[in-house]
Amino acid sequence: MATGRTHRPATRSRGIPEATVARLPLYLRALTALSERSVPTVSSEELAAAAGVNSAKLRKDFSYLGSYGTRGVGYDVEYLVYQISRELGLTQDWPVVIVGIGNLGAALANYGGFASRGFRVAALIDADPAMAGKPVAGIAVQHTDDLEKIIQDNGVSIGVIATPAGAAQQVCDRLVAAGVTSILNFAPTVLTVPDGVDVRKVDLSIELQILAFHEQRKAGEETAMETAVGDGALPAATTRGGSTEQGPDGDVPAVMPA
Repeated sequence: MATGRTHRPATRSRGIPEATVARLPLYLRALTALSERSVPTVSSEELAAAAGVNSAKLRKDFSYLGSYGTRGVGYDVEYLVYQISRELGLTQDWPVVIVGIGNLGAALANYGGFASRGFRVAALIDADPAMAGKPVAGIAVQHTDDLEKIIQDNGVSIGVIATPAGAAQQVCDRLVAAGVTSILNFAPTVLTVPDGVDVRKVDLSIELQILAFHEQRKAGEETAMETAVGDGALPAATTRGGSTEQGPDGDVPAVMPA
């Protein structure tokens, strides 16, 4: 079976925009769910709703793949699964190493979705000598002293960093020097890499802070709405997220309770 070292996806050479590439996994997840339910075809509207995008954007994205669907029928689910999987490089074997086998690293190692999506966890690596040899998700943890040899022996081009922030850049430098050209970074720090190396950052704390921002805004809007109603500036029937319509007895909520 081919490894990630010798086969690279052709998205860049074919000129597919990065924004489209970022949405392809969303389409694939929705299509996989349809395939598992033995749904043969899907309309652009149905698939767009399942993926959380608008149908015009979906059709534009699929045009880059050369897939336009059939009028009145929609898209063939199985063919689209294959087409997107091929475009993303998921029809081949991608050996992955995870560096940093703490709570997060161990959770990633135990994630069952890697294998079904074309990724094989080839090695687990940690700097703690006490971890060496311990099995995690059925794989013996190896020490960072052997990182370069592990990369070479397994033909790894994708590395996952789940170390503390202070160790992440050094691990990144060693991965790159050993031949890794794509890195998924879970460490709460920004990595510096040379041209030709792709880094995707997953920062759970930042995502939570963004959600906190939206929660604060919603709370502020709700408070302002309640204040306006109490002051008589807005009719009491107006509700958050809704609107009012004129009824025979005055303003009534646009959506009435059942």
